[in-house]
Amino acid sequence: MRSRLLLRYSAVMALLAAASAFGQAPSAAPIPHLIPHLEKRGQATQLIVDGRPFLMLGGELRNNSATSLKYMQPIWPKLVADHLNTVLAGVSWAQLEPAEGNFDFSTVDGLIRSARAHHLHLVLLWFGSWKNSWSSYAPDWVKRDFTRFPRVEMRDGSGTERLSPFSQANCEADAHAFAALMQNIREVDGQAHTVLMIQVENEVGVIPDARDHSPAANAAYRGPVPQRLMDDLQKHRAALRPYLLARWQAAGFRTSGTWEQVFGPGPETEDLFMAWHYARYIEKVAAAGKAEYPLPMYVNAALIVPGFTAGQYNSGGPLSHSLDIWRAAAPDLNLLAPDIYFNFEKWTAKYGVPGNPLFIPEAVSGDQGAAVAFFAFGDRHAIGFSPFSIDRMPKPAAAALAHAYHILSQLSPMILQAQTNGTVAAAMLEPVNRSLRVRLGDYTLNISRAAGFRPPVPAPAPSSPYAPSAPVPHAIFIRIAPDQFYIAGSDLKITFTPDTPGPPLAGLGTVEEGSFVDGRWVAGRMLAGDATGEGNALYLRTGPAQGILRVTVYRYK
Repeated sequence: MRSRLLLRYSAVMALLAAASAFGQAPSAAPIPHLIPHLEKRGQATQLIVDGRPFLMLGGELRNNSATSLKYMQPIWPKLVADHLNTVLAGVSWAQLEPAEGNFDFSTVDGLIRSARAHHLHLVLLWFGSWKNSWSSYAPDWVKRDFTRFPRVEMRDGSGTERLSPFSQANCEADAHAFAALMQNIREVDGQAHTVLMIQVENEVGVIPDARDHSPAANAAYRGPVPQRLMDDLQKHRAALRPYLLARWQAAGFRTSGTWEQVFGPGPETEDLFMAWHYARYIEKVAAAGKAEYPLPMYVNAALIVPGFTAGQYNSGGPLSHSLDIWRAAAPDLNLLAPDIYFNFEKWTAKYGVPGNPLFIPEAVSGDQGAAVAFFAFGDRHAIGFSPFSIDRMPKPAAAALAHAYHILSQLSPMILQAQTNGTVAAAMLEPVNRSLRVRLGDYTLNISRAAGFRPPVPAPAPSSPYAPSAPVPHAIFIRIAPDQFYIAGSDLKITFTPDTPGPPLAGLGTVEEGSFVDGRWVAGRMLAGDATGEGNALYLRTGPAQGILRVTVYRYK
């Protein structure tokens, strides 16, 4: 009862504080169909904001930037200048609930107020029980009580500073705080829709062991696989991911038994075991929040470095091989999102699958980030892209991303429409020496590296979000008529081949540079002659001078 009274009291105080801070009366109840949500539209699932599809050109702040409104003051204008429309910002449980049941929403309200003033949206990242697998953002009153709030234990019995997902007390405390956060967001933002989505926890998992070895975890591991999971596996057996299906098959497709009886012994099964229990814990947190305000919610994954095995990566996280387990365990999560710093095409393919719209909440910035953004939106129908450390990017990286976002913001209405009917495609040449053939409408686009392109040598480590990234030739293609396209990108040569009966020859008709101003095409130079290979090839050049091309194509008789 005390907990409920405290929550109600803190909610009322937050509502009054928000009304004062925003200079308005408390908002009316949100209109359900206008709350930001995900919606299937044609061939794509899209984020709908105020009734219209929204393409998220995002950037994630460094972990602690959003804990200080003063620190953020000079950052907001830079984010606007870099053509972002959405900022991903962490919310610290410790800052939100410094004493149990006493909530301080002033920082969250200030973030919403500042984002709104700069015409930016927010995705809030709940740093609750876990951030990068650790529990460093939990409040002191949680950290100091090892009895009430037990931790993950290693195989040798040593403790770690990670809250155990096998503790009901841990889960209830987190869910209580998260519900209060969502209630406050509804009250101060339920009409304005500044906040679009919520990330629940961050890069969960156990490392360097593959699972928790606390007494509660050991008992669960020796016990039966939950019937809920077994029922779901049997129901969706034909659609399971190959990895999970293979482990289940190797153990004889058992319909009951312990984890090792159903999936075989070894750290790989321990990883699946932890996936189920992390997902069930986070499901309870997400459900508590959605009961207050049902914004789209997701979890993010720290991906597996090539060659690493369970225990060397965040075991139990929402990894591509355990998506089926996470889906079964956490229906209130709208999607599982990869943090991608390497092997972009591989990971976007593994996560951009039916039922899991692609959102990339963390990635490299700069030239490489620009290429991934074009590719994700054009080829994988992504709802959003967000480089990490957006507030501390080196100037060259910031300039490259700002140029890409400037182009994508102009093309956003057409990209969103084209995602629904399959009239958009993209290319990314990584490694840069390869070539591609992309089918779009009645033409195949033959894509290769532009002559003279020289990537920096050596390229920086792909796992670092801070280092300047090597340019990656890339482009997005939008078909607006059978023989007409908008094309943008850099460092590529493109020729067209007809896919309809007749001679396999096509030429370039009109090629003009231009831009969209208030949604209207404003033409610049017309290109022909040497600039178009005498009408046979498009050349996308390097640098900010390259904008958008409007191209018409005709067939040779």
